[in-house]
Amino acid sequence: AINKPAFVPSLPERGKYTAQSVQEWAKNQWPDSILCHRIDRETSGLLLIAKNPEAYRHFSMQFEHRKVHKIYHAIVNGQLHFNDLWIDLPIIAEQLGKIRIDRKNGKPAQTRFHTLKLYKHYTLLECEPKTGRLHQIRVHLASQGHPIAGDDKYGDFEWNKSLQKQGLKRMFLHAWRLQFTPPA
Repeated sequence: AINKPAFVPSLPERGKYTAQSVQEWAKNQWPDSILCHRIDRETSGLLLIAKNPEAYRHFSMQFEHRKVHKIYHAIVNGQLHFNDLWIDLPIIAEQLGKIRIDRKNGKPAQTRFHTLKLYKHYTLLECEPKTGRLHQIRVHLASQGHPIAGDDKYGDFEWNKSLQKQGLKRMFLHAWRLQFTPPA
């Protein structure tokens, strides 16, 4: 398990090169390694790497059958009092990187949100995706009018500009915890 910094891609990027990917780094450390899952380039936090094909099969089955419990932390604008708020809104990918809510044609997507701490102008949330759709947490929070701080794709652009002027130049979404069954 590693703690991926923001702006480091999980996999090699297509058409551009901004940083060595976690996959490339892992292959240099352990030639047989395989990434068990991915998180967005802008997201920091926990990534699981299998050092061999047997471990990969073990973990990939847990991810595929939604047996891995994932917790993210996010900072959003405003004071929100979410006490295990479930958002069950289907998501569709119109184009690469363009994700939106679509109740008719979208794929099922469920996320639980819980307020961890209130600040004067912000809220720290615990986010628990039950499904693993691309940009799911980001789209679900934006659909509620509370995008993640620093999220330029789905967020509040004026608020993000003010954050950048204060030196805060990233999206505030962090993969905080994974819970799974280890190999025997």
